[in-house]
Formats: sequence, C-alpha cells, structure tokens
Amino acid sequence: MKLNESERINRRKFLESSGAAVVGGTMALNLGLPANSYASSGANTLKVGLIGCGGRGTGAAAQALQADGDVLLTAMGDVFADRLEESHAALLEEVPAKMKVDKANKFVGFDAYRKVIESGVDVVLLATPPAFRPDHLIAAIEAGKHVFCEKPVAVDAPGVRKVLDAAKKAKAKKLSLVSGFTFRYDYSKRALFDKILNGAIGDVVSVSSTRNGGDLWYHPRQSSWTDMEYQMRNWYYQNWLSGDYLVEMIVHSLDLMTWAMGDKVPARATGTGGRQVRVDPKYGNIFDHFAIEFEYDNNVRAFSFSRQQPGCSNRNTVEITGTLGNAYANMGKWAHEITGKNKWIYDGEKNNPYQTQHDEFFASIRNAKPMNDGERMANSTMVAILGRMVAYSGQTLSWNDALNSTQVLGPAIDEYNWNLKHKSPDIAIPGITQVL
Repeated sequence: MKLNESERINRRKFLESSGAAVVGGTMALNLGLPANSYASSGANTLKVGLIGCGGRGTGAAAQALQADGDVLLTAMGDVFADRLEESHAALLEEVPAKMKVDKANKFVGFDAYRKVIESGVDVVLLATPPAFRPDHLIAAIEAGKHVFCEKPVAVDAPGVRKVLDAAKKAKAKKLSLVSGFTFRYDYSKRALFDKILNGAIGDVVSVSSTRNGGDLWYHPRQSSWTDMEYQMRNWYYQNWLSGDYLVEMIVHSLDLMTWAMGDKVPARATGTGGRQVRVDPKYGNIFDHFAIEFEYDNNVRAFSFSRQQPGCSNRNTVEITGTLGNAYANMGKWAHEITGKNKWIYDGEKNNPYQTQHDEFFASIRNAKPMNDGERMANSTMVAILGRMVAYSGQTLSWNDALNSTQVLGPAIDEYNWNLKHKSPDIAIPGITQVL
C-alpha cells in the first residue's frame, strides 16, 4: 500500500504519541541493516506477539523487530481495534519485512491477550495500561513465553505480589523476563551507577530526585463511548488503571533511587501530595504533585519531588550524596558526573537504551542465558506504590505493611467488559483516605 505524505506524517506521529517520546529515534538506531535485508530462516525464527498497541507498545515492537535478524511479529492484541490498526500500519511502514500479522492473528477485546499468547508466539511484549500487567504476565509465563514487560508492573500491592510469583516461575522455567525500566540499559547510567556502587562517592548518605513537567494527553469523550471506554481511553487519569502518575511515570526516577541504594528497599516512607491545577473532572482521580521521603534501615533518606503542572519550571534529575562526593544524573541533558574526591564525567558511547534492552533481551534468548528483571522491577514498582499510599493517606507506612496490603484498586481480570460500571476511587484526601 502506497502512503501519501499526510498518512506518513500521521503514522509517524502515532509512533511518537501516547507517552512514547520513548520511541525517540529508534528507527534510525537499528542494527545497521535496512529493514528489507532481514530474511527468516523458518526453524530458528522467533515469533513475537504484541499485547497493547498504543505508542509505547508500537515502539517496543519496532525495537524488538530490529533486535534480532530472524524475528517476526505474528500476532497483535488490543482492546481497541483502531489502536491495533494504527499500530499495525505504522509498523508495516517502518519494518515491513518483519511484519507477518495476518487478519486471523489480530485480536481485539479484553481477552485479546490470551489469544495472542495462544497464537504460537515465542516472545510476548506487554504494553497495556499497568493495571493489566500482573495477570497478563502470569498468563504469558504459565504458557512458557519469554516476556518484555513495560513498567510499572502493577498498580497495587496484590499486583506486585503476583509479579514476584511470576518472576520466580520464569526463573524456574528458564524464561527471559525483561522490564521496561529503560534507564538500566543506558550506557551512561550504567557507568555512573557502577561507580557509585563501587565506592566512588563513598557511603551513600542521601538521594534526591526531582521530576517536574507539564500537561499530558487527553481524549475528549465521544457520544458512543460507555463510561468504561471513556476511562480506558484516558487510562492515565484513573489510578486504578495507571496507579497515579507517581507509579506510572515517576517510577523511573524511583528506580534510579533504588539502583543507587544497591537495590535495597526502604524500611518506611512518609509524604504528601494533592491536586492544585489538575482539578477538572477530566483528570479523573490522580494527583498533580507529590513529595515523598523514604527511610532506609541504615538511616539513609531518599526524597522524591514531582509535579505535573503547566507553566512551571521543568526538571528531571537525580542526585546522590556520599561521604566522598556527589553523583549527578540530568535526564534532560543526558549529563552524568561525579564531584568531590573522585571527579568524573561520562564521555563514553551514547546508546538508545530502548533499543539496547531489546538487543540484550533477544540475545539472552538466542544464547540460552535467560535474563530476569522480575524481582527488581516488582520492587521498584512497589517503592512507587508505597509513595502513593503514604501521600494518599498522610500516614507513615512501613515497607512490609504496604507490600502485604490487600487493597485492590480495580476489578478482577475476568470482570472487564465495556458495560462495566466500575466507579473510580474518590480523590484521596490525606488524613482521611485509608490505604490499609
């Protein structure tokens, strides 16, 4: 199918939309081969299934298809037919030789994930809204599939516990399980955090992360939409679907905080948050600012400050203070340095971490050396959930109490349908809202 210029622009925009500035140059950073140079050998072909066809899912699929010379996308699933078709068209334009999704393997609906998993794929990419990921991950691992799972991996503690169980099963089955915590695959951050963990700044005393930004996308309600479809189309603003923006987005910064602490989890947390600008009902029930303090057993404190308010100064940084110096990561400028006794500035190779994570993922499958990010991705997600819980409630909570919480934000996986009357939780009020 020949595309006119308008169609090409629209499909490019689709790849860059839905929070997926993450695609950011992926297509130009492939393995150095044009898409049409790939040839499938048949017996060794890795068949990939995409579950969740928004911007991030489409980007992940494009990266997966460029990570290995003998990989094909053979199945796609989404609750929305229009998103699936837009994704399929965009991928067909960018990596045509790797697209082998026939009509019979395009699945639409809340059960589409099972149909993708059962379609004969070897690898599953999970990129639905976060609420669905625990159950989708369980189904994929039970079926013996290698999995790339976007972050965050859950929206509540029961979901995190499901992910931890699935990660153990993946390890026992020798399946690769790779997370969407992309900063872990960035060469500059690997170099910086390797130095931190090897004593370049001495003992870590404190960690401070700040991520301030503005407005995000919103889809106006259409007359044909049910309440459920409206919430699903705007999943970001429903905490039962996204976990709130602290869990959905700031979790990246919290993962860096956790990395700096040697992947130890905090003992407890306290904090606050609320809505000052995001007051229109279209913003569902999520906050627009958070301030959280995490305390570790060694008395180290870590702080997370964030806001999503237009017209304000933006910033995306993490600073780690040690007894011998400071380590500084500026995500906006991709600048990384250490000051103090062991001064250092990263001047090494720059990579596209979104591509690197898939390169390493598929290499692990080919080499029969499974990767497993499961426990780490679950813990980083739980750090964010703990932060939301203390901000919503206004109470200081321990890690164990939060992790063992039985609070489930959304319906069970088998209850979803377009006529479901699921009422979103009320907007949290610190001091009143209960989270345990």
